[in-house]
Amino acid sequence: MADTGVLETLLQRVEKVDDGVDSLAVATSLGVDHQVIVGAVKSLQALGDVISAELRSSKHWELTEEGTEIAEQGSHESRVFSCIPQEGLAQSELMVESIDDQVREKLLLVQKGHSTQLEEKEKNELKKRKLLSEVTVKSYWITKGNSFSTTITKQETELTPEMIASGNWKEKKFKPYNFEAMGVAPDCGHLHPLMKVRTQFRQIFLEMGFTEMPTNNFIESSFWNFDSLFQPQQHPARDQHDTFFLSDPAHAHEFPQDYLERVKKVHSEGGYGSQGYKYDWKIEEAQKNILRTHTTAVSARMLYKLAQQKFTPVKYFSIDRVFRNETLDATHLAEFHQIEGVVADYGLTLGDLMGVLHQFFTKLGITKLRFKPAYNPYTEPSMEVFSYHEGLKKWVEVGNSGVFRPEMLLPMGLPEDVSVIAWGLSLERPTMIKYGINNIRELVGHKVNLQMVYDSPICRNPPTHF
Repeated sequence: MADTGVLETLLQRVEKVDDGVDSLAVATSLGVDHQVIVGAVKSLQALGDVISAELRSSKHWELTEEGTEIAEQGSHESRVFSCIPQEGLAQSELMVESIDDQVREKLLLVQKGHSTQLEEKEKNELKKRKLLSEVTVKSYWITKGNSFSTTITKQETELTPEMIASGNWKEKKFKPYNFEAMGVAPDCGHLHPLMKVRTQFRQIFLEMGFTEMPTNNFIESSFWNFDSLFQPQQHPARDQHDTFFLSDPAHAHEFPQDYLERVKKVHSEGGYGSQGYKYDWKIEEAQKNILRTHTTAVSARMLYKLAQQKFTPVKYFSIDRVFRNETLDATHLAEFHQIEGVVADYGLTLGDLMGVLHQFFTKLGITKLRFKPAYNPYTEPSMEVFSYHEGLKKWVEVGNSGVFRPEMLLPMGLPEDVSVIAWGLSLERPTMIKYGINNIRELVGHKVNLQMVYDSPICRNPPTHF
């Protein structure tokens, strides 16, 4: 509640007049901030029908900070003229003998409260020069209420057993109970669309017979993240503008030495039917620690582990965070979730990969797919996967795929007749397509209409596998 002294003073002002008082005028006369009087008005309104307050708006012109300076010291032109020395200047240097500082005169009129003497055109010109600003002031017109009194009586908010027992409740004034007030909203939660789709992706992989890979190492060495994938050390993706490098610990030191030597040889000299990249491969580059740029580093570790035992066909998947030094825009963040699927078996082809992708996305409810030839350092052939976004009305890239190269698989020790098909995509883009979200910031910031999510076809008619 506002200060009692301010409340009583305001009530005394209202008592002295019949037609009411303006809150702004009261604040000016009392020398207090207008918000203090506004607070007093609201406090009196809470006591019942003590006063009646009507909100009014009015506009007036005020000088800006620069305008106030010109009103006090003169316009810039006038001050320049005043700086001319007593001995004068050559006529060739200054052609003006005297000036009439009209700008200052107009601003002084406004400062004295006579802005009505200026034409609208003159006011707008001063406004364009940022010397004037039009201010809207909201104030209350305060009149007496039906229960007006200059004495403030606190209203009771509770009827206590003591009041009932003593009977003094009959002498009390109670604050009216607001039956229209909204109750406290019950605590509830909803799955974020991103987490909802992540759960669906995981369930789809499990139903297709995939095994989840361990992805709890966000920090990875450049060797497993790049070199083991037959990605050359001079590749642009390994630059600082694309990858986050660690300063402590800056380097990794434990690698399978025989495997490392085979990777070095296939990069620098070639092998397994490949001529390699023909460059001086350096262990120092491979040792650099980074925030992993893709979960394919985990796939490389798992395939190497698989090669150290008797080969059996496997299907692996992972869903976890990866990090890129990206420029942020509608479809890119510096951190996102990557989904990766890997199938290792005898005689797999590109047709097998396309079939698995169709089956995978169809289970998610995304049926409009296109494939486009692409290049990846560690897959050949390679394909980009596109899906139609109903909200954006265009085809959006949702993933990348391909068949892992022999230069990657054979140094691990996998049999020559084993092929590995793989695909990777971000969790965010399929979620946007699925729920018609047009911007990654809407998705991550959770600015999404949850009713739209729950009313989507995938939620109204969930597939039998969910």
